[in-house]
Amino acid sequence: MARHGENIRKRKDGRWEGRYRDYNKGKEKCTYRSVYGRSYEEVKKKLAIQKNLSGKSPQKGTGQSLFQDLCMGDSILFTDITEEWLELVRQTKKPSTYVKYSVVYQNHLKGSFHDVLLSEITEAAVAGKLSNSLSDSLLKSIYCVLNQSLKFASRRYFLSVPVLKKPVSKVQNRTVTALTRKEQAKLFPVLYQKTDLFKMAVILCLYTGLRLGELCALKWSDIDWENRILTVNRTVQRLPVKSQGTKTALIETVPKSSYSKREIPLSAAVFKILSYFRNNKKYIFGGDASMEPRKMQRHFKKILKEAELSDKNFHILRHTFATNCIEEGVDVKSLSEMLGHSDVGITLNRYVHPTMNTKRKHIDILSMFYGQIYGWAG
Repeated sequence: MARHGENIRKRKDGRWEGRYRDYNKGKEKCTYRSVYGRSYEEVKKKLAIQKNLSGKSPQKGTGQSLFQDLCMGDSILFTDITEEWLELVRQTKKPSTYVKYSVVYQNHLKGSFHDVLLSEITEAAVAGKLSNSLSDSLLKSIYCVLNQSLKFASRRYFLSVPVLKKPVSKVQNRTVTALTRKEQAKLFPVLYQKTDLFKMAVILCLYTGLRLGELCALKWSDIDWENRILTVNRTVQRLPVKSQGTKTALIETVPKSSYSKREIPLSAAVFKILSYFRNNKKYIFGGDASMEPRKMQRHFKKILKEAELSDKNFHILRHTFATNCIEEGVDVKSLSEMLGHSDVGITLNRYVHPTMNTKRKHIDILSMFYGQIYGWAG
C-alpha cells in the first residue's frame, strides 16, 4: 500500500505509477519523470533504482551495473518497458502514431510476451512467439515496436540491447499500380461532366498527388490565390478513442512527417475549378468541418462505376499522378517534394510505374542513337 511522501499511486487503468525527480547535469532545475508497474512493490523497486541512476553517467561500475544487478536478472519485464515507452509516445507523438503502436502492442505482443524478461528478448525468442500467418506489413510494424521499446530501454537505463531483424518475407508484396492511359481516358470525361465537389477532389488528386487524409482536411485558406499554390498543413483520419462512449473519432493532426508539410503549384485548369467552387465555408470539401475520408472513398467508387472502371482504392490516384509526372519528364527530386517524401528512393520504388509505352519510347530513342553511330561510322 502506498505511503505518504513516497509519490506512488494506483492509476485508473490498474497500473501503479511512481514519480521521481531527475536532475539534469549542469542545470539547477529538475524534471519529474514516472515509472510504471503492475504492483506497488515493483514500482517501489524501480523508484529506488532511478534515485541511484538519476543525474549519473553510464560509467563502468556505477549506474549501469546497479540496474543490471537489480533488474535484468528477474525483475524487468519486456511488457513493462514497452508500456513505459508507449506512455512517452502518447505524450510526445501524434495521436495516430500512438494508436498505431498501441494497437500493435495490445493485439500481437502483450499476450505473448507478458512473462518475458527484457534480457530474454532475442530474434529466436521473438520468432518463436509470432504467428507464421502475419503479413509482411504487420511484421514490419511489430518489429518496429519491439526495436523502439528496446532503444527506449537503452536510453533510459543505459543498457546494451540487440537490434532485432525482421525475417525475410516469403511472399512477394502486391504491387500497387497506377491507372492506365486507357482507364484515364474513360475517367476524365466523367470527371468533367456535371462536376461536383467529389469529382473535383479526384481531379485535384490527379494534379497534385495528395493523400486522402490531406485532401479531406484542406481549407480554403490553404490556397494562395495570388500565386496559385496549395499548401499541405494538416491531415485527418479516424482513430480509436475511449471518451464520450464512442469507439472512434475523426481526428485532425499535423501531416505525416515534416516533409509532408509542403507547397504544390496549381495548374491553370485546377485553379479555375477551385475558383468556381470557392465559398465562405472553412473546409473545401467538408464545409464547416473536415471531410470523412470514408465518405470520399465511397464517392470515388461511384465515380469509377460511372466511368465503367473496376473497383479501386482512392490511393491509386496518387500513384497515377507520380507515374504521369515521370512519363512527362518531371525530375524525381521535384516529384518527391510534391509528394512529401523524405527520400527520392521512396518515390521511385513505391510510386513510379513505367508503362510499356514509356519503355518503348526509351528503346526507340536508343535505336535512333545506334542508327546515328552506324551512319557516322559509314
